[in-house]
Amino acid sequence: MTRCIPTASLLIGVTILSQLAFTQSAPSPPAAPAQAPAQNAPEISSHDETTTFKVKVNLVEVRVVVRDAKGKAVGNLKQEDFQLLDNGKPQVISQFSVERAADKPVIHHEATTEDATAPASTQQASVPDRYIAYLFDDVHLQVSDLTQARNAAIQQLQTLQPTDRAAVYTTSGQTRQDFTDDKALLTAAINRIIPRPIGGGGSVPPCPDLSYYMADLIQNRNDNDAMRVALNDAVDCGAVTPAEDPLHGGTLPGAGMGQMQAFVIRAMELGDQETRVSLSVLQDVVRRIAGMPGQRIVILVSPGFINPNSLTLQSDLTERALHSGVIISALDARGLYTGMPDASRTRSPSTTIAAQAQQYHIQEMNADDDILAEFASATGGTFIQNTNDLEGGFHRLIAPPEYSYLLGFSPQNLKLDGKYHKLKVTLKPPAEGAVQARKGYYAPNGATDASAQAKQAIEDAVFSQEEVREIPIELHTQFFKAADDEAKLSVVARLDVRKVHFRKADGRNNNDVTVVSAVFDRNGNFVSGTQKVLQMHLKDDTLANHLNSGITLKSSFDVKPGSYIVRLVVRDEDGQLAAQSSAVEIP
Repeated sequence: MTRCIPTASLLIGVTILSQLAFTQSAPSPPAAPAQAPAQNAPEISSHDETTTFKVKVNLVEVRVVVRDAKGKAVGNLKQEDFQLLDNGKPQVISQFSVERAADKPVIHHEATTEDATAPASTQQASVPDRYIAYLFDDVHLQVSDLTQARNAAIQQLQTLQPTDRAAVYTTSGQTRQDFTDDKALLTAAINRIIPRPIGGGGSVPPCPDLSYYMADLIQNRNDNDAMRVALNDAVDCGAVTPAEDPLHGGTLPGAGMGQMQAFVIRAMELGDQETRVSLSVLQDVVRRIAGMPGQRIVILVSPGFINPNSLTLQSDLTERALHSGVIISALDARGLYTGMPDASRTRSPSTTIAAQAQQYHIQEMNADDDILAEFASATGGTFIQNTNDLEGGFHRLIAPPEYSYLLGFSPQNLKLDGKYHKLKVTLKPPAEGAVQARKGYYAPNGATDASAQAKQAIEDAVFSQEEVREIPIELHTQFFKAADDEAKLSVVARLDVRKVHFRKADGRNNNDVTVVSAVFDRNGNFVSGTQKVLQMHLKDDTLANHLNSGITLKSSFDVKPGSYIVRLVVRDEDGQLAAQSSAVEIP
């Protein structure tokens, strides 16, 4: 994910400016390695930064859901109850947290006007705390499945709460409605969705009717029985005409294989393209919802599909969702499985291969679901399958498991070779329950960058609503209306530097603190933000006697009247964080 945060003027007020040397520089390139400051160097300096955040994986994260015999999520487990294996080798769990879906983010409702003669607004902003992205896989969905799924989704939309925001997307990219609380717009978007297979489609089954699953068995797994079933269908529909054997009668063995191979290659190319498109759009939706400040759920509505050739893309997508706290849940829109091919979509196979063709059909239905189940398992989501109660399924999907666990570990002796690692999470006795977790990850191809990791940590904190108080800060907001349709929104933060950890060098107390202020609209869309780096080289006397009131920071934004969420994030060089949110209503 790439997001630029523009700079704006950020005023720094210190109560002892007459005694404290202070400089402010223009935007500058990355600083050289830190050196001890000279005795006459300024004690506080600052510079604005325009930062492009890049995703880097610092450690392997594994989200785990444990369910009891009744399917209820278990929430009383501890770190020592888990065992985690990487390629069969036990790993040390270095990070552990329990997350409860019912916990609401802390958002303060406080704003004053900068105009002393004008009364402050007493109206509280309606703050969204849950974002739901409905992604319909119209590339793979059939008409009958899509119709039922659309109706169920529209019924479920009516139950959304005032603090919910929803969006509608499709894998073809032809239908899109960004996040809103307007149910009429969302319903209209869903009603516009129709099947859009990349290879065309129609009421008449193709000849031969060769699926991506069967083509993969033939091309990549050398399944001769699958080739025989496919060739039989090709002969039945007239796509292949085997040559007759004039000496022995019947047809020549292997006749028509050359023609059949062309059909296999075509089916593989089409299937690869459809899978890549669906995964790429899902990745885009994860990136989009990751930028929303609250609980984030993607509901993938699909009949499923296989993915033999885009495993790295699938892994990157899962990694991004995990790192951003995005839950991917999935609904198999095919409903209740009958085990019989859809007569409207395929021909009945000849009696000589009917049983074998039916067995392949059942295997294909199960294989198509594997990718949906894996996304849900890896991200702490829910997978609904083999049911005609699609409306009930949607209701279950928007309610994430009540409890989940986030485990983090740094792999031992990890080689930066890009290879796949199998993961397995189990419970140590006496702990019991069914474990849901990701199945593996790909090792990086190069060393991670500490600077990029720090920037990613800041971005993750900005696009979250969690309140963090590792550094003591106070957040206040003010607004001033210059006209009926113009306002100036100010974010005022007070940093108590006396409780910041400093590194001592040459008689100075040193630390760099990054301060980010961000503004989101009522639907959670990023509006604007500022970032500044404070470079502090404080003398002992300054730190002990002259900073009792701390350092006050103020950033200003030009906005229109309306509801906003202000987010303040402060991070020092040691990785200590502070993050707070405030809701503002400008009448």
